[in-house]
Amino acid sequence: MRRTARLLTGTALAVGAAGLAVAPAHADGGGLEVSPASVVPGGDVTVSTADCGDDGTAAGDASAVGAGDFTLAPDGDEQRAAGEFRVPPSAQPGTYEIVVTCSDGGKRVSGDLVVTLTAPRGQVHPRGSVKTGVGGAFDRDPVQTAVGVSALAVAAAGGTWLLHRRARGDGF
Repeated sequence: MRRTARLLTGTALAVGAAGLAVAPAHADGGGLEVSPASVVPGGDVTVSTADCGDDGTAAGDASAVGAGDFTLAPDGDEQRAAGEFRVPPSAQPGTYEIVVTCSDGGKRVSGDLVVTLTAPRGQVHPRGSVKTGVGGAFDRDPVQTAVGVSALAVAAAGGTWLLHRRARGDGF
């Protein structure tokens, strides 16, 4: 009974945590979209929001990262305000808050920008062999292979000798 209760409690907590993880960050209109979310110093960043209504104009503030103010203008048919700025080359790695204030009503929305020293790339696949030490069966050096085989043979002979002594009752 106790085991079943623990299993159900653990499952309920896991489902609850998963629900919180996928919940929208801004339920009232989408917030501020920062693209790319991670950038290297000197890179260009585009921000957009649908929270500024039909007017679609806004003032952006990226002074936290050192980029200063920028403007957002209507972005086509999508009723979104969009603008861009450049992260200064002197920006330090970290997470910075970008704030946008809508012209119509003064609503403020914000989003996070992560500054890193390395540009994000696609998935990297390993190449070559794993460097595991002295060598092995796939190493091209015959001397290292012979040393490895000899070490294994000595260990096997020593283990056999110890087991034989123990079986005879001689002790170690």
